[in-house]
Amino acid sequence: MSFEFNTCKLKDGSQIEGLYEIQPKLFGDSRGYFLETYSERDFFAAGLTMKFVQDNQSKSTKGVLRGLHFQTKHPQGKLVRALSGKVYDVAVDLRKDSKTFGKYYGVILDSEKQNMFYIPEGFAHGFYVLSEEAVFTYKCTDFYDPTGEGGLMWNDPVIAIDWKSVAEGINPLLSEKDQKHPLFNPEEKYFNLQGRWQRD
Repeated sequence: MSFEFNTCKLKDGSQIEGLYEIQPKLFGDSRGYFLETYSERDFFAAGLTMKFVQDNQSKSTKGVLRGLHFQTKHPQGKLVRALSGKVYDVAVDLRKDSKTFGKYYGVILDSEKQNMFYIPEGFAHGFYVLSEEAVFTYKCTDFYDPTGEGGLMWNDPVIAIDWKSVAEGINPLLSEKDQKHPLFNPEEKYFNLQGRWQRD
């Protein structure tokens, strides 16, 4: 197998179901390196049987924070990685019946390490750029739908993402849209365990 699939656990040892940090095998020498970035055979063998339908890519400078985003009408699972640079990538569990509802997990994605992060449907997602610039790419399990855009504030006090653990004196560069997201409300339904939107 060309990948190592690692489940994601919180500090208390509880596992966030569906999240995986994935490390591909790197084959390198003085000329450079080679790696597989996706293999249906290996992913299916690990139980990750999603189908990807869209690839996205973005470029951001140091200090840019994108998120926390999700889609309501066409929820997306995402396989994310840094093509260049380094980011702190975060997923927030919004599946109401999940044991880890409202909890987050963060991982540093580094283009030198080539690690990846799989975030299934039913999560909010965001990242903060740690390097001078970063090119970020992700494979999606559904198409982008601007009519179903949703989001949460990056510094929500209930979710309480510890951005300072990776960047001292954080003062993120945010889009106008990302400055206006609502706060997390634990009483809302959000998604079900299958990652389907259930607030309508």
